[in-house]
Amino acid sequence: MGKLGRIWALPGALLVLAVAGCTGTPDDGPKPSVAPTSTGAPATAVARVCAKPPAGPEQAPAGAVSVDPAVVGDLAAKTESSPAGTTFWLRPGTHRLVPKQYAQVLPKKGNTYLGAPGAVVDGLKVNQYAFGGPAPDVTLRYLTVQGFIPPQDEGVVNNSSADGWVIEHNTIQKNAGGGMMVGARQKIRANCLRDNGQYGVNAYKDGDSIRGLLVEGNEVTGNNTDDWERKRPGCGCTAGIKFWAVNGADVRGNWVHDNRGAGLWADNNNNDFLFENNVIEANDGAGLMYETSYNTIVRNNTFRRNNVVEGRRLSDRGDTFPYATIYVSEAGGEPRIKARTNKIDIYRNLLENNWNGITLWENSNRFCNSPANTSTGYCTLLVKDTKSCAQPAIAKKPLYDDCRWKTQRVDVHDNRFTVDAAALGCTAECARSAVLSNYGTWPDWSPYKAKKVSDALIHKQQNRWYDNEYRGPWNFVADDPAVKIDSAQWQDAPYRQDVGSTFGQRAGG
Repeated sequence: MGKLGRIWALPGALLVLAVAGCTGTPDDGPKPSVAPTSTGAPATAVARVCAKPPAGPEQAPAGAVSVDPAVVGDLAAKTESSPAGTTFWLRPGTHRLVPKQYAQVLPKKGNTYLGAPGAVVDGLKVNQYAFGGPAPDVTLRYLTVQGFIPPQDEGVVNNSSADGWVIEHNTIQKNAGGGMMVGARQKIRANCLRDNGQYGVNAYKDGDSIRGLLVEGNEVTGNNTDDWERKRPGCGCTAGIKFWAVNGADVRGNWVHDNRGAGLWADNNNNDFLFENNVIEANDGAGLMYETSYNTIVRNNTFRRNNVVEGRRLSDRGDTFPYATIYVSEAGGEPRIKARTNKIDIYRNLLENNWNGITLWENSNRFCNSPANTSTGYCTLLVKDTKSCAQPAIAKKPLYDDCRWKTQRVDVHDNRFTVDAAALGCTAECARSAVLSNYGTWPDWSPYKAKKVSDALIHKQQNRWYDNEYRGPWNFVADDPAVKIDSAQWQDAPYRQDVGSTFGQRAGG
């Protein structure tokens, strides 16, 4: 979902990846090691789990039920015949389900599944799902799960979005749809999530009841192999990880790279997120999209070489819109919604050789009950009845304000932006950051026509850049995507952005 009402797909062993100026240590879960950078600044380490996944136990733990890969359907059958809370140990080899479309493992409350070294659960492109059902508090560790074919927007592991699952040290790869779905209190740690047809993770649950999500130390790479945006243009149905209506999430220490679309995409009524100490690089689209959502912290991350594929393709077509590495679309801080912050606070990040920088966008035509709202049937978290956003009430406060997802209270500060346009192969529309809206036109009864939203976004909604460092030929866009302004114009009236920031033409350094 994005500008002009369309959905835009913007476009064991540890690998230490430097994040200049970053600090911070998770308070639970895996503790990746850190090492100083060449400049002496702290570095954040993220797990390179796909290269050498940690091995599970070579012997069955005491009391565990052993599962035989030579017996087709043994895993599902023993799960059914065992009581809740049982631990299952999958022997080395390829475990198969009964060759029927809907055959799957249906865990009971508190079950644990442990894979021996070389234990694989393979759907053989016959079974839709691997692990599902409503049982809470299930644990999966040290398994490879592959070859399943769920439908669009569905997932292979926890396909029913049950609550309290712990999914860690697994390789979930080469499935159609999403590698996994998400429930409340889910912990997704130290997994290799790669080469899935649509998403590595689809964090969606019926009823929008996901709270308390942890995504930590995972490698998320190569997802969207089925290229869904080409199959269904404008579907907004791709990303390394997609979040929908999640309230409270910590996303930290992940390596999100080389996905065929956005790296991370939080879409529709998400709130209270922390994106911290991630390395997000070489994704075809945006590194991070935060859309029609609220209250988040984005700090101490490294963004490298994102949006180069999609940015170049659109630029070559003459599209002047500043598709960004961090794309904030109709999202902002809202003090009335409880969270750890009442802003969108973007700070101490390194943005290096991305196609563009940060764009703050607000679609004038997109609001509750408008046909331009691609989140069909949804309203903001401030309005319960979508139909109340109609004339004449919408033309007056409080609905005039509350029927919109506003890009407001966004602080962009103490970040380092560096770009070498020649290395990117860019001669025109790159190396830009922006704050802009479109001219309001429809529907006919809209109270937001003309430049009402644009003027509010740029001058009244407390969006501020300050104390950033820029290296390279950076330009800026304010209001009109076809007009670039330089740093002096950006800092001068009427915009007065980037107070205290420094600018230099030399990239890197």
